[in-house]
Amino acid sequence: MSSSETTRRAVITGVGPISCIGMGRVDFWNGILSEKTGIAPLTRFDLGGLEARSAGEVNDYDPLRFFPSKLLRRLDRYAQFAVSSALLALEDSGLTYGPESPDPRRGVSFGTALGGISNAEKEHDAFVKGGFKAVSPLLALQVFGGSAHSNIAITCGFQGVGTTNSNSCASGTVALGEALRYIRDGIADVMIAGASEAPLSPLTYGAFANIRTMSEAEPPRSCRPFDLNRDGFVMGEGAASLVVEEYGHAKARGARIYAEVLGFSHNNDAHHMTSPHPDGGPTKRAMRDALADARTNPYEIGYINAHGSSTKVNDSNEAHCIHDVFGASAASIPVSGTKAYTAHPLGATGALEAVICCLAMTEGYLPPTLHYDTPDPDCALDVIPNHGRQARPRKILSNSFGFGGINSCLILGSV
Repeated sequence: MSSSETTRRAVITGVGPISCIGMGRVDFWNGILSEKTGIAPLTRFDLGGLEARSAGEVNDYDPLRFFPSKLLRRLDRYAQFAVSSALLALEDSGLTYGPESPDPRRGVSFGTALGGISNAEKEHDAFVKGGFKAVSPLLALQVFGGSAHSNIAITCGFQGVGTTNSNSCASGTVALGEALRYIRDGIADVMIAGASEAPLSPLTYGAFANIRTMSEAEPPRSCRPFDLNRDGFVMGEGAASLVVEEYGHAKARGARIYAEVLGFSHNNDAHHMTSPHPDGGPTKRAMRDALADARTNPYEIGYINAHGSSTKVNDSNEAHCIHDVFGASAASIPVSGTKAYTAHPLGATGALEAVICCLAMTEGYLPPTLHYDTPDPDCALDVIPNHGRQARPRKILSNSFGFGGINSCLILGSV
């Protein structure tokens, strides 16, 4: 459905990030303003002989801030991040909520690449050592990805639509796009949209290291989007939730509005599980479709938060696609690859980057691409290098591309 004057509008009224650079709106944004990475040597487990050694670990997260101790047994780290980020976003939005006042006009649209896989990995170790009886009976309720939106709905009393998608590294962006559609179509008035990921466990980390997609450079400078010497992504953990609200509903309660969700697109390369389509056709179409859905011309985009995974092929492919879509204006649009701050928490990344876009728009500051020292001629964009730029773009494009050839793009605009 294309946006029009009569279509219900969706706006963002609350943000709840959890990342290696900070948790909650204020701390997270201060982390961005610090222009320092949250990437460090991985400490969660013994790396053995792995060459990859960097991660974006969330080390200051205290679940007891959000949950009574008796509830924590039910929630693994993935679900804890999901519910905690939703509570942070709701607090930021000023909305009242609770299971004692359930609301069928409020829903949850969430995303994850791997769900509760780390906890399953831990329980498998218990099974190997002690058999079936050593496995926690709670595993059945924790391992599936839908535990995120289910636990958010239970905690908040949201009886409307509930869904968790698993679209690899585009999951958070897809969750926001689906929330936009639910608002537009009149299915909901309020949506919690976001994504969560807790993948830092030996088997999962090792699997990605074995396919040589992760950086083997020394931390903390191992994530270098668009830099000539980039050599792979850095895995992270974290979550972000955003309150997406129907515009009239938000105005009626005097809510602060960060941005409007103007457009969304989602497609597939239908080419390869890890490599982008060589001619970038579906990626370019995803950007163009998002612009069309937002009724936005390319020259109106004032900032691009790139997928910028810091991998050789993907960064150059994205740069070429941006040039083809934006034409002559491509060289003058500021671009950031903010995974150099947060690492790459897989499915949660698009939601975290949507938070960055909201705050960039309202705060008038475009974050830099950290560790950008040697420009790559094959990525000839206006990459903001190392230090941020004062600007207040009215419209922003955020790109998210994932394994399986998944392409998702989001257009945000000021209100």
